Amino acid sequence: MELMRLGAPGDERPFVRDDEGIIRDLSPLTADIDGAFLAADGIARVRRALAAGELREADTDGLRVGAPIGRPTAVICIGQNYAAHAAESGAEPPEHPVVFFKHPNTVVGPDDVVLLPPGAAKVDWEVELAVVIGKTARYLPSPEAAREVIAGYTISNDVSERAYQLNISGGQWSKGKCSETFNPLGPVLVPADEIDPQALRLRSFVNGSPRQDSTTADMIFSVLQIVHELSQYMVLEPGDVINTGTPQGVALSGRFAYLQHGDEMVIEIDGLGRQRQRTERVNLP
Repeated sequence: MELMRLGAPGDERPFVRDDEGIIRDLSPLTADIDGAFLAADGIARVRRALAAGELREADTDGLRVGAPIGRPTAVICIGQNYAAHAAESGAEPPEHPVVFFKHPNTVVGPDDVVLLPPGAAKVDWEVELAVVIGKTARYLPSPEAAREVIAGYTISNDVSERAYQLNISGGQWSKGKCSETFNPLGPVLVPADEIDPQALRLRSFVNGSPRQDSTTADMIFSVLQIVHELSQYMVLEPGDVINTGTPQGVALSGRFAYLQHGDEMVIEIDGLGRQRQRTERVNLP
């Protein structure tokens, strides 16, 4: 089962792709796929409705694919969570998860244009497994307890401007992470019980050339460890998105050129689908 939101930006509607590949309208159950829907046992209600044959097949031809979670309440990110990526960044593997934030309004659809800020010269790609929280989580007693608060998984491209992130950061990373369109998300949200988050191959390509190719088994901190640890320092709410880190193969390594106007990124994770974005330079009047 795959949850998705289709339609023009700001006017997306909820749908589900069933196990036979048929896309069905979720409007009888909810106006949107968001934190409120997830907190109200939304995924279980969709499964019951599918089993009862209550959801009609939808005509989705020509509809844009939006981010699979509406209005994320927070986008929390984990840095340097793959040892090889930490090394190519010139850092030692962290002893504790490195946490930073993206503004929630960076989230766009998986195939939307990524805008390069005026004057930005070091815009980078980062394929990441994204976790979507489904229940409020505070002071979880163990990593295993985190399993109960995760609604599902999707794909994130944690687009970054490295000069903003590292050279003029003031000691934190969010300046390089929060430009508009810097978090394509989707195409689908797959329920947590249908995915092994530590056994997923993730890849990225720029203009058809391979960049990243790794597996979530190489994470320094597992998904359950991340959610458990975050809950000790902040209250996680339904609808929150957690980007869990990126593997080696980014432009920051010095092995590849940074993104330019007109480049195409393809970001994919097995079992979760594929994103495709074209870059476009913002030209101010």
